[in-house]
Amino acid sequence: MTAEPLDRNRRIWDRMAPGYDRQMRRFEPLLIGRDQRPWVCAQAQGDVLDVAIGTGLNLPHYPPGTRLTGVDLSPAMLAAAGKRAAGLGLNVDLAEAPAEQLPYGDATFDTVICTLSLCSVADDRATIAEMHRVLRPGGRLLLLDHVAATNRLLLTLQRLWEKVTLRFAGDYQTRHPLPLVQDAGFVVEESQRSKLGTVERLRAIKPRR
Repeated sequence: MTAEPLDRNRRIWDRMAPGYDRQMRRFEPLLIGRDQRPWVCAQAQGDVLDVAIGTGLNLPHYPPGTRLTGVDLSPAMLAAAGKRAAGLGLNVDLAEAPAEQLPYGDATFDTVICTLSLCSVADDRATIAEMHRVLRPGGRLLLLDHVAATNRLLLTLQRLWEKVTLRFAGDYQTRHPLPLVQDAGFVVEESQRSKLGTVERLRAIKPRR
């Protein structure tokens, strides 16, 4: 992967960081749902990697005793996540890196989580492959994102809106992680759609060999 798309995404998210929490408080309950982050994070266990941790909005929802690591492309987002972790009294190991090139060894984590971020990484297939690599056999992958709708009219509207969101936020509206998760070698245990099929959450396992 060339540095250009990563540099562009870094600039976008650095710019968005100061107002990100305010925007999410306004739009996430309507577009995604209030219960989605808690559902994802409650299933984390052991050594947990939060990919594209952003400002750390997942942090309040993790079970006690989880050992948290977060990675993000944006230094400004990471700074906000660090402040949130400190305010919550959490010890979180934060690192600046692209999701497509995770700076961790093979089979390092028990759980990998990514919420509302696969829609904006430069290469979603490479990111999911990296998630598979850093998970231990038997480890759990938990994803939440807006995805391509199954309804043709909604999908058409998403494709039109995507022209705007890609330009200004590097945000895809029509990605679909589920088949990429299966192609990477995961076994999908649960997949649920909501919001007229535009939001998907899933739980998958890296098989034991």
